Amino acid sequence: MEIQKPGRRRRHHPEEFKQAVIAACCEPGASVAGIAMANGVNANQVRRWMRERGIEPPTRRQPMPVVLETAPAIAPAFVQLPIAPAMPALGDIRIEVRRGNTAIKVDWPVQASGDCATWLRDWLR
Repeated sequence: MEIQKPGRRRRHHPEEFKQAVIAACCEPGASVAGIAMANGVNANQVRRWMRERGIEPPTRRQPMPVVLETAPAIAPAFVQLPIAPAMPALGDIRIEVRRGNTAIKVDWPVQASGDCATWLRDWLR
């Protein structure tokens, strides 16, 4: 039995197609990658077609505006910020555990949370 391998062939695009894609890419706000994808062509290929024809691919980057200050801005030495109200006193830790028909409720002071964790770990073993 002989196995046939498909041959790799390069795709050929007519010049009219290339010119239409390039023209679409040169429109304001156009994305070379988006137009290429919509036409089933790799964006790098479209950029190559543009370079070969002496057309600079558009950049999507916006130039940063240059701001010239005529007078130095003086920042205040102190800026008062609003302060969030202090957290209210924390209540107790409340634990409710149910197993079958049995339920227990435990109130534990939050200041002794480490002791509560130890007790709970031992109790659940």
